[in-house]
Amino acid sequence: MCGRYAVTTDPAKLAAEIDAVNEVPVVLDGATGDSDGGAAPRALGPNYNVAPTTTVMSVVKRHDHDHPDDDPTLRIRAMRWGLVPPWAKEVGKGPLLFNARAETAGEKSSFRSSVKSRRCLIPMDGWYEWKKGPPDTKGKPTKVPFFMSPADGTRLFMAGLWSVWHDRTDEAAAPLLSCSILTTDAVGDLVEVHDRMPLIMPYAHWDAWLDPDHRAPDELFAPPSAEVAAAITIREVSPLVNRVANNSPELLEPV
Repeated sequence: MCGRYAVTTDPAKLAAEIDAVNEVPVVLDGATGDSDGGAAPRALGPNYNVAPTTTVMSVVKRHDHDHPDDDPTLRIRAMRWGLVPPWAKEVGKGPLLFNARAETAGEKSSFRSSVKSRRCLIPMDGWYEWKKGPPDTKGKPTKVPFFMSPADGTRLFMAGLWSVWHDRTDEAAAPLLSCSILTTDAVGDLVEVHDRMPLIMPYAHWDAWLDPDHRAPDELFAPPSAEVAAAITIREVSPLVNRVANNSPELLEPV
């Protein structure tokens, strides 16, 4: 599974890096008000402890609304991590769909339509996973956190699904975009940490995966190759990551 990850770039930098249109709006952060008590503008930035329900960056490929016949373009969008199906009556009442099994997502009502035409990429520096540790001084079981990231320091892009939800009780409300990260069987040494892992999507498969007009080939839902998995390093990190409130670079430092 993938329930926590880190990303250290911002939408503008990511858009420049992959030649995409940045559609992430600058939001108002009430926690950093100005001298008049107003809210200061803030954009999505580095987050070392991304948890479900957080607003995250995603990469999609869509046609221009005003020019639907033009070729689709890459776009960076902000989405809630935890997919809300279009038919949901309200947000937060159903299961927190932050992961979807790649093997069966196309069969599930919550993900079926997204598999067909709303696939995305979730950028990250790496993801956290926990494995069973020795009992503590009181005999209670412990969990040891690990961070998985590319050995060469590059960025990962995980396969995801996204959805658009409309609040039927408020026609003036903006639609909610939400996403889920696909998971698959772990490969290679990653099995030692957990039997599941997020589905890594190599750049060579981006066009097919993000194509808004056609379903992605079945082989793109399969576990990554041994070569891709071997390029991921595994390191134990501080248990500080266990608390979502902790959010700093030190979470990524090896123990």
